[in-house]
Amino acid sequence: MAPGMEEKTDQIKPKMKFTGKVVKLSLAGALIDIGSRQPAVLHISQITAKDKADAIKRVEDVLEVGQELDVWVRRVRDDHIELTMNEPLPLEWRDIKEGMVVKGKVVRLEKFGAFVEIGAERPGLIHISELAQGYVRTPDEVVKEGDEVEAKVLEVIKRKKQIKLSIKALMPELENITLVEKTESHAGSKPARRKKGGQKQHEREADLTQDETSQEPEPTSMQMAWEAAMERVKTQKDDGETRKSKGVSQEQEDILARTLEKKQP
Repeated sequence: MAPGMEEKTDQIKPKMKFTGKVVKLSLAGALIDIGSRQPAVLHISQITAKDKADAIKRVEDVLEVGQELDVWVRRVRDDHIELTMNEPLPLEWRDIKEGMVVKGKVVRLEKFGAFVEIGAERPGLIHISELAQGYVRTPDEVVKEGDEVEAKVLEVIKRKKQIKLSIKALMPELENITLVEKTESHAGSKPARRKKGGQKQHEREADLTQDETSQEPEPTSMQMAWEAAMERVKTQKDDGETRKSKGVSQEQEDILARTLEKKQP
């Protein structure tokens, strides 16, 4: 055993990978040297053949002394370490919690949603209503098979081995996006992307603004008082001229009447 090996052994944890060497075979399995203080054993149920579909009947059919192979730690006991040739899942059922964020690959699309491989025993399901904000007609409008996505765990049903995921839960709410757009617009910054129909609303607002700016400015109180005074002066002048005109006409009529009276016999 190399110096310092015991310290390394104390740090052995489940799911750790080692390249070990077969040192002994038995009916129940094999003893594997992985450089640990405790013996590391590989049970026959954890041995896999080249064709994983084949059942292992005898350890000698698959392993031989001196052979090197990749193994993973299943459990760490007080007196020995249990190994496996099956690569463990990154996420065990006990590791998956509601609210945690996971990354995975879209492996299948259905009318009702998308299945995502997240490293668990089974793929998680993102229901069509959890793919995006707003209405989604079909899942392929948002994701395609092979896409890498990030999602939030909504629910874990261990009894049915179901994992419900959501992409929408990691997106900002539409109300918050609209509020940010309005704030940026008032601040004179670049106009943010508007929701569907926002362009028409913008055009209507622009038309209203254009109508308002095309109207003549309203007169001030000083201007209104001045115009009223001028109107009164004009009215008085017109009345004077009218009275004057009427006075001349009456005088002429009186002279004409007196003249006619003198000429009568």
